[in-house]
Amino acid sequence: MNPSLRAFLRNPVSVVSLLVLLTITAAAVLAPLVYPHSPWAMVGAPFQPPMTGSHLLGTDMLGRDIAAGLLYGARVSLLIGLVSTAVALSVGITIGAVAGYFGGLVDDALMRLTEVFQTIPSLIFAIVLVAILQPSIVAIVIAIAVVSWPPVARLVRAEFLSLRSREYVEASRTLGIPGWRIMAGDILPNAMAPIIVTATLMIATAILMESGLSFLGLGDPDLISWGYQIGVARTMIRTAWWMSFFPGIAIVITVLCLNLLGEALNDALNPRLSRRRSA
Repeated sequence: MNPSLRAFLRNPVSVVSLLVLLTITAAAVLAPLVYPHSPWAMVGAPFQPPMTGSHLLGTDMLGRDIAAGLLYGARVSLLIGLVSTAVALSVGITIGAVAGYFGGLVDDALMRLTEVFQTIPSLIFAIVLVAILQPSIVAIVIAIAVVSWPPVARLVRAEFLSLRSREYVEASRTLGIPGWRIMAGDILPNAMAPIIVTATLMIATAILMESGLSFLGLGDPDLISWGYQIGVARTMIRTAWWMSFFPGIAIVITVLCLNLLGEALNDALNPRLSRRRSA
């Protein structure tokens, strides 16, 4: 068995976090089977408390099922988190790889561009972008990706700067292999460990940012999400606490498990820690 995988499986926190995330993902995928009706449908009396009647987590002010909203909201939150992270990684890895491999003026120009994006507060920038593009799931993905790629670019640049002078890279250059093949085939695979860890944390950040945008009324009006559920319940927190409590708990558990999973992956993929464990 791979030493990194063995180290990951030996950590009970990482295994529990992974199982919880898989359970949330499965619940999101199976949402139409568990709740065939729309999460917007009024299926009961308004303000039914949890564990009363046929609604496990109660209903909101319009009689909509809170549990159905949680499952369908998980689909939106996870989808936005995964897609926006994938887009941000694509942009960040490309810019960071080019800057780190070529250096010089190319590096200076790309890093100055990266610093321009980093000077703007992420949430404010995302709010402005969504407001300009009009609230939709595509606009939210674009906004989160735009504010998320700069740290990835700087991380990848640092990894490429440290790896581009290695012997196997010099050997590939000597053989006349094109630069893009060296970057993609020789350097990038050896820089994937910190990128994987960063990607896990980026998904958590994206979920939080999407929840914040939906809370402020900038979410997709056609899709229900955890942030939207909390947003519509903020004025009724004293009379119907369950409306904001359960979506809030879902966000906390998901983000916490993603962060714990990221830390566990960092420990498992860190070569120094792996050598200590094997010793």
